[in-house]
Amino acid sequence: MEKKKRAAQTQPNKVIPIKMDATFFFERAVQSLDRYHYDKALKYFRRAAEYEPENPVNHCNLAGLLSEMGNYEESNVILQQVLDQVDPTMTECYFYMANNFANMENYESAEKAIIHYLEHDESGQFLEESEEMIELLTYELDRPTQLTGIKSREGMFEHDRARAMLEEGKFTEAVRILENIVEKHSDFMAARNNLALAYYYMGYFDKSIDMIRQVLELDHGNLHALCNLAIFYQHFGDLDKLGELLDVLRKTYPFHQDHVFKLATTMGILSEHETAYRLFKRLLKTGEAGLDPCLFHYTAVAAYHTKRYGEAERQWRQADKFDPGSDIPKFYLSMLEKSRHEEEKPSVSYHYHLPFEEQFRGLEKSTEGLPDHLKRDPLVRSSFFWALRHGDTETKLQVIQAFGLIADNEVKEALLEFVQEPGEDDYLKKVAIFVLRSIGIQEPVEAVLEGRKLIVPASPFSPNLPVWEPKWQQIMDMALEQMDRRYDMVQQYDLQTLWVEFLSRVSPDHTPKISKVEGWAAALEYLTAKMHRRAISYQELSHRYSVSVTTISKNVKIIDDACGLREKMETIFSKFSSFDNKAK
Repeated sequence: MEKKKRAAQTQPNKVIPIKMDATFFFERAVQSLDRYHYDKALKYFRRAAEYEPENPVNHCNLAGLLSEMGNYEESNVILQQVLDQVDPTMTECYFYMANNFANMENYESAEKAIIHYLEHDESGQFLEESEEMIELLTYELDRPTQLTGIKSREGMFEHDRARAMLEEGKFTEAVRILENIVEKHSDFMAARNNLALAYYYMGYFDKSIDMIRQVLELDHGNLHALCNLAIFYQHFGDLDKLGELLDVLRKTYPFHQDHVFKLATTMGILSEHETAYRLFKRLLKTGEAGLDPCLFHYTAVAAYHTKRYGEAERQWRQADKFDPGSDIPKFYLSMLEKSRHEEEKPSVSYHYHLPFEEQFRGLEKSTEGLPDHLKRDPLVRSSFFWALRHGDTETKLQVIQAFGLIADNEVKEALLEFVQEPGEDDYLKKVAIFVLRSIGIQEPVEAVLEGRKLIVPASPFSPNLPVWEPKWQQIMDMALEQMDRRYDMVQQYDLQTLWVEFLSRVSPDHTPKISKVEGWAAALEYLTAKMHRRAISYQELSHRYSVSVTTISKNVKIIDDACGLREKMETIFSKFSSFDNKAK
């Protein structure tokens, strides 16, 4: 017996210790919630709060679950403890307490709590819900609620207008309004968050992250700001700070569907797809978010990334059912079918729009220009603004062309700013000026070209031509009119460049006598088509321009002899197109 004891004592200890901390119990609580084991979840949330009593999130998670289980009184006790002992600035606790009191039919106390919330909360995150509750309380108490003011309403009209502009993709105007609101009301958190978002949409990352940090200095627990900051840490590759922030976000169990939605999309973007899937499924189960095709798409993407391909297909079919006119669900269903047996699956974005490359493919095939719904889509527009600032050269060129199809004030301002950027390519800026002219900007444009600030006149940019003759303009206008819808913006710009180059080389001593503008316009289109390897014939041009083949051919030779297509291809066109050296 003694030997057996001694042998047992010499056996190595194979028990792996479990680290019992707040995170451990939070994760157990969430797992229990997913299985609808509310009693277990409650026990684990209590333990998480015991391990980290100074963290208000743990207490609010516990209060939220108690409320869902109908234990309104205990939920309110905990919320009051958060305000009294942990964080008195968490004004949203008053909103939660008001809801609990209303569920207990204690309308007097609900009124006091909701008034306190509205009069002291700066962010206005539950403003709409609070207004609905005020209506309910007015009816139940049979008298109007004595509300002296709504703190978050200061500047609210302008803020609502700015939000509408963000939703329409009018980022520049939204930034102007939001900057003005923040200047007047420095504690207006919602305006600051939306301003950070607008900066981000436009590609101003430094401004956006600075604004997020200002929000967190004023309200360290602001979930929208924390989510946005996490995305920035990922964008800049700051993995240490991202890891710390993810630990906080993983422990967050939001009350409100808007917060659940924000956290879910953020976790998806951060590749925390399992968490995102759980949160999106929670929104679908509760039905609070409605039958939104975007939500079905988000759930499908999370399912896809967690290898739940059958579930992804079901959710995309739901998106297609509720958005039958959209190509988006159909595109992803087709992609899913094509990649079903591929070992390496294509990446899929949570944004509810077609991939950027697919959008441009559609534009290239279209003869009608950019559809109206895409012109107004803020995600499409933000991808364009982002790419103009951070894309490669070819992508920027595509964006400039797309802006020519959108042709609104936002686009004009973006291009006017772009041509003044010293670090951008001169060719791109000249194309941008051409697009600005084509969409109605006729006044002189300030630009930085060849390292110098210039005022570019309304006539084509031709520094070597002291005078721009009306007939030269007629020729170019006729060619561009014929090329409209047949050629893209870059090809039209290249025609203009070729014409200006030709005139610059032959002026003033050998400027040709122009008797028939149609013959020169047709020659310019022919040469431009050949440079871009487009099929074209003298006969086709003769018919369209009502001029003889002989005249077109003669003018083609004159322009070619003066410019030399080989040299032209090596200078202006070589960066963006591949040409046949034998093109004539």
